[in-house]
Amino acid sequence: MKLKNVFLIVAISIATSLLSVWGYGTWLRKQTVTIQNDGKLPVNYAGFFDKDAPSGIPDFTAAATSATPAVVHIKTKIKGSTVSNKSRSPFGDMFGDDDPFFQFFGGPRSMPDQQASGSGVITTADGYIITNNHVIDGASDINVTLSDRKSYKATVVGADPNTDLAVIKIDATNLPYMMFGNSDDVKLGQWVLAVGYPLNLDVTVTAGIVSAKSRSIGINKSDRAIESFIQTDAAVNPGNSGGALINTEGQLIGINSAIASPTGSYAGYSYAIPVNIVKKAVNDLIKFGAVQRGYIGINYIPDGASDEQKKAMGIKDGPGIYVTGVATDGAAKSAGIEKGDFITKINNTEINSSSELQEQVASYKPGDKISVTYIRNGKENTTSLTLKNKSGNYEVVKSETVTDQLGGTLVTIDKATAKKNDVTGGVQVQKLGNGLLKNTRIQEGFIITSVDGQDVNSVEDLNSILSSANGTVRLEGVYPGYDGTYGYPLSLNNDSNNNGSNP
Repeated sequence: MKLKNVFLIVAISIATSLLSVWGYGTWLRKQTVTIQNDGKLPVNYAGFFDKDAPSGIPDFTAAATSATPAVVHIKTKIKGSTVSNKSRSPFGDMFGDDDPFFQFFGGPRSMPDQQASGSGVITTADGYIITNNHVIDGASDINVTLSDRKSYKATVVGADPNTDLAVIKIDATNLPYMMFGNSDDVKLGQWVLAVGYPLNLDVTVTAGIVSAKSRSIGINKSDRAIESFIQTDAAVNPGNSGGALINTEGQLIGINSAIASPTGSYAGYSYAIPVNIVKKAVNDLIKFGAVQRGYIGINYIPDGASDEQKKAMGIKDGPGIYVTGVATDGAAKSAGIEKGDFITKINNTEINSSSELQEQVASYKPGDKISVTYIRNGKENTTSLTLKNKSGNYEVVKSETVTDQLGGTLVTIDKATAKKNDVTGGVQVQKLGNGLLKNTRIQEGFIITSVDGQDVNSVEDLNSILSSANGTVRLEGVYPGYDGTYGYPLSLNNDSNNNGSNP
């Protein structure tokens, strides 16, 4: 074969190969465009590639610099107590607490003072500070340290276990404070910063994104708990409780409250109370001393119910919250809402879970009117209702004292009763109720004369001592007509296991 023919064959082979590659590439591009709906973007990417959309690496310096001076370190002291073992010892009623023989068989155990710490957010220039209820609960001494290391003694203005929020106050002026944002505007995937004092470190800032909204994790064991957390992967550890969750504009969008962790330390997710709930609760605590919580007056199927459970209860599938019952004296009844309705909106905000319902209603107080949209028999209806308090009326709810929690009727004894029973003063349990005293063996008529060795001469004394106590205390006193002094252990806290931790 001549050299000329060899070159011709090679040239034809190269041309054929190039043509094949070009043809396959053209076919592949056409197939790709067809798969992606002829080049149109999916609806969830609308606006993602707009020219004005933010790009590049986010810069958190301005937000962090603005927020950190308004976040404080809170250190508390919980006074120790003496826990009696008389109730567990068959010899307890035969000997006094100081008797060596009783000590041998399990006398009182002395619990030392405890130290704890958390974080807080300054919200006014004159020293009002937001934190978690669990940060200051039971504290006999509260110390606040600012970012400039100045320290102040703080007093409790009010606390609410149902939202796990508290307000404390320091005597100072011209303080830096945090600007409020709007937690309803928080979006999934947006950047957020957690600011606080974890692990007894100085002020610390961590970053993450919003990974979920309206999340309930069952950590709050209060009887009327409100849980609708902002979930984020910003690192939060013990000591962060009560600190700030802020957006990239430096605005407060939540109060860090809990972590989901098998170890008690950060393991991926943290939870913050939305600022719209916080604003309402804080204003109520400052103005009234108690959160004014409004109620619709319905029962509803809990989140997470399986299809089998719904079927067993005769519940059909539908949007929103299924109403399983309506209180006869509640706001919903007056507004015409019935069992079997699906509540889908509160003030035009869509409702898809009980935590979302709680979050929206928690922004209002008894006496406020809200718009409720519901579906009945496939037809959408909208009604206006006026929220009520837990007692079914519109009155202001007063702050509940520790002695209120004891239950029953407690009265300060008069001088004649004190002299007759050979005591200087005391508080008589005239009637037992459904409070904490029902968990003891105290009988009606008992006169409380001391708590953990501290004299009680009035109801005010009893409330003051119990307000600064924590855990289990010992109530001592006498029964009219009987000789001797009697003592009863009283548990002020009923802790339960949960699937989260308070940082």
